[in-house]
Parts: sequence; C-alpha cells; structure tokens
Amino acid sequence: MEHELHLTGDAGADALLSSDPLALMIGMLLDQQVAMETAFAGPKKIADRMGRDRLDAAEIAGYGPEAFAELFSQTPAVHRFPGAMAKRVQALCAAVASEYGGRAEAVWTRGDPDGKEVLKRLTALPGYGDQKARIFLALLGKQMGARPEGWREAAGAYGEEGARRSIADVVDDQTLNEVRETKKAMKAAAKAKKG
Repeated sequence: MEHELHLTGDAGADALLSSDPLALMIGMLLDQQVAMETAFAGPKKIADRMGRDRLDAAEIAGYGPEAFAELFSQTPAVHRFPGAMAKRVQALCAAVASEYGGRAEAVWTRGDPDGKEVLKRLTALPGYGDQKARIFLALLGKQMGARPEGWREAAGAYGEEGARRSIADVVDDQTLNEVRETKKAMKAAAKAKKG
C-alpha cells in the first residue's frame, strides 16, 4: 500500500495505517462509539504497546486475552470499551490468520475478486457488519487504490464520488469536518423521523 492516509491527525498513526493493511482493517473495526480519529489511532497504540513496527494477525490472535485487554486499557485507552474491543480485534486477527494466511490485503486481492466478492469477504469477518464492510470497501477504493471491478456499486452510497459520508472521504481537516456535519444531519433526520 503506497497511499498516504490522513485520518487521525497523528503522522505516526497515519503512516502505520498507510503501510499496514491489518492496521487499517483494525482501525475500521474500532470505528464505533468513539471519534473516527480515535478509532484509527488505535492500531498505532496497539503496535507501540506490543513493541512492534507493524501488526501481525497470528501474534495478536495468540496473545493472552487478559493481557491483550490490559494492553487496550492502558491510558490513553485504545477504545472506550477496551475489553469488548480487544476481544473483537483478536477475533478479527484470528480470522485473518486462519483464512488469509495472516495477510489482511488478501481479503481484497486473493483471486482477483470483484467488488461484490470483496464486500462478501469483509462482511464475513468478525466485527464487520454490512455498513462497516461497505465503508471499508469505499476507503480501499477511494484512498488506497484497491478498486476491484464494481467496487463503487458494492460500497453503495459510501462509494459515491464526492460524498462526505464516512472515513472513506476524510483526506484532511476540512473533509473530516464535512463528514462530521453529514453524520450530524443524518442523525437529526433519523431522530425527527422517529419522533
């Protein structure tokens, strides 16, 4: 992966996300109930606390669960729900290790899959539901140069050119703020619809 991401506001965290497909995949997994930048800064915290430059799926999957949860809980915590998210990261890494030989990028490269197949593979991963899988597919296509045939269609609205819906559209502070405003408007519309 040769593309330079700007998702966290931290050069070291962004460099890891840009160069390590597993780190990027873990960042996407962590992107719930915390700020986007916090989620995507998580993989760097994990790597630093493990004393590693890169993340290894088999090593994380094999880490003692209590020790890994403790690593997540150190201040500043990797996530606001450190125990639960540590388990999810280990489950994701176990799947990547067993199904993809420890190579996260194989999820979107092995066998030259089309967009539908990549979406299917992502959705099958622990911790990745349909929406998260679509956002990650859009992130791969828009910012990482991974553009399997039909990726935009498979990513749905997240794949739209010029959209400001998700982390897939964040390239700087301005686009981060635009994505935040879109999310805020969507939440308000959903709340108004319920009420």
